Amino acid sequence: MVGAITTLIIIVAVFLAYNASNGLPFVPVYRISVELPNGQRLAPNNEVRVGGTRVGVIEAITPEENPNPGNGAPPVIAKLDLKLDKIVDPLPADTTVKVRYKSSFGLKYVELTRGNGKPLPEGGTIPVTQASGQTEFDDINNTFDEPTREASRKVLVGYGDAFAARGASLNEVIRNLNPLFSYLDPVARVLTAKDTRLDRFFPALAKVAALTAPVSEENASNFANMAATFAALSADTQALQDTISSGVPTLTQGTVALKAQQPFLVDFTDLANRLRPGVRALTSALPTFNDALVTGAPVLTRSIPISAKTGRVFANLRTLVDSPETKNSLLRLRETFGQAAPAIKYIAPSQTVCDYLGYWATYIPNGLSQPDGTGTTFRQAVVTAPFGNIAGISTEQQGGVGGYAGVQANGLAGALDPSPGEFKPRELAILHGPPYGPSVDSKGNADCQAGQTGYPVGDLRVPGQPASNPANLVSNLPGNRGPTFAGRDRLPGHLYPRKLP
Repeated sequence: MVGAITTLIIIVAVFLAYNASNGLPFVPVYRISVELPNGQRLAPNNEVRVGGTRVGVIEAITPEENPNPGNGAPPVIAKLDLKLDKIVDPLPADTTVKVRYKSSFGLKYVELTRGNGKPLPEGGTIPVTQASGQTEFDDINNTFDEPTREASRKVLVGYGDAFAARGASLNEVIRNLNPLFSYLDPVARVLTAKDTRLDRFFPALAKVAALTAPVSEENASNFANMAATFAALSADTQALQDTISSGVPTLTQGTVALKAQQPFLVDFTDLANRLRPGVRALTSALPTFNDALVTGAPVLTRSIPISAKTGRVFANLRTLVDSPETKNSLLRLRETFGQAAPAIKYIAPSQTVCDYLGYWATYIPNGLSQPDGTGTTFRQAVVTAPFGNIAGISTEQQGGVGGYAGVQANGLAGALDPSPGEFKPRELAILHGPPYGPSVDSKGNADCQAGQTGYPVGDLRVPGQPASNPANLVSNLPGNRGPTFAGRDRLPGHLYPRKLP
């Protein structure tokens, strides 16, 4: 009797264990159906989860025609009958369905995400429009062509061979990473500090990359040259070791030196900020600056002989300076300038204000040397000036300035002119006024009209002068005419009005 009861209990336990995945008998359940676009690799008794918790199993899977095909929906769908625990009853009608991987071996489960709609009654169906399938690994692999898939297999085999039987080495690496992470913690704190401004580092790297992109070929050549250099350095390992060993005290001293240079670097940073506007302006001036360099380079080349001669000049100048007589000459020269100072003070306004030396020089071409009975005679005559009546012969003007005509140079046309007697001051000469008058009066006013008269244009008669003789009889017009040099307003010790037009 005892053996029969024991056998019965074992049979019931085995039955319950075998059917546990389908739910315990006599336990109330909540049955619904869901539609999926693809039920591949799903099978009865696969789990159904809500929020990651197992709430039931798939009871059956059957294919059915899609009542609403089109818009990318398959014509045939999979209908899953779910047997759920009563704790989820009822599910909202807008609950969504998704197929998820349970493990990397291909096992799947159905995940339900509760909505907020009306309750779904017992036996209700969640349509395919609220379901989404799971992307298969085969689908992902099929996006690559055959050579790529074959290469991926070889890579996986290579990784497997690389890690196989290297557990001890991996453990050693992990053990050695502990000091690395210990030292990495303070480094990370410094990098994430606000004063480090790490957020500007990567944009700056991007700018550097943009600047170095045009010279990528040159950089590649530099790396090739550096590789050859490092190969040469590694050829003499002892010398390289000595260099590295000597670097430690160099860095130690350099740290101290850099600390002492910090004030200089601060000042240099301020200088760089002040120079930045000038550097920006230099960009626009570079074409002109380059042209100047192109022009100046040949000049500098030709200036080498001049530099040699200049050297000899300075050597002779040094000899002159060292000579005792030079000092005496300079003292005498100072006395000379001291004695000439009053005269220069008086004469200077006549030149600097009125340019009388220039006016006086205009008369030099009029000086002629004429032979006479005892030698030569100095004469003054206007060169290339029109002549008047000569020896009773009437010319194109009544009175010229180049010779005696009996009348003054009055600018009136002569008998040979198409309009005899007409006043033509712009074609015929008028009596020339000689320089007269002071440059600066006692009140400091400039009057440079005298000497600039030349051959005046227009009728400048004085009171009582007849209209038949419009010659300029008075060279110095009343009033101050200002300085000769345009725009010159002031000289030391004097205040001059601008020259009148």
